[in-house]
Amino acid sequence: MPLKDKDAYLVYLANSLAQNSMIIFTRTVNDAARISIILRTLGFPAVPLHGQLSQSQRLGALGKFKSGGRKVLVATDIASRGLDIPSVDVVINFDIPTHSKDYIHRVGRTARAGRAGKSITLVTQYDVELIQRIEHAIGKKMDLWPTDPEEIALLKERVNEAGRVAVSELKEQNMKKGGSGRKRRREDGPGGRDDRDRDDDVVEAGIPMQKKPLKRRR
Repeated sequence: MPLKDKDAYLVYLANSLAQNSMIIFTRTVNDAARISIILRTLGFPAVPLHGQLSQSQRLGALGKFKSGGRKVLVATDIASRGLDIPSVDVVINFDIPTHSKDYIHRVGRTARAGRAGKSITLVTQYDVELIQRIEHAIGKKMDLWPTDPEEIALLKERVNEAGRVAVSELKEQNMKKGGSGRKRRREDGPGGRDDRDRDDDVVEAGIPMQKKPLKRRR
């Protein structure tokens, strides 16, 4: 699909699979937050799960999803391993992970304990090499998921409007936190919060990140 239509394709999938419990995986914290707002704005019971949430917020999100109170969990790779979620009908990769290992852990959230399950990956014009690498790693060529171009075209305007609502809401949240733009850019860069949301055993175990010791002035 064209990158610009990615949100519309995701909403189309969420709509056509609305009776299922699903985890939508994103690469960044920002996309996990943005997509959960877009889906809620359009009437889908979605809740985010990522590393910028407090421990109590994460447990609350997981509790709602596991109890069936929310059918959609929008998560970074922090949810790809180590979580006790017995029943997930569908895994959707909004972003393709750069490591094949992460893909395997993500799709392993569904079809557990003898149950059936589906995994769907959104592939844009920039993702062809990544998807070929994953297919090589798993030894299987993925099937094309059928879509209705006309229905997706009809969704675009509403999805774009919901996207504007999400951007506005996230800006408002960031202003309330009082964080400067420079600070947020530093957190989202290499080694920042988004990196810590990758599939990582230390993070999943809840072990605090070690802070670097302050250098003493001489």
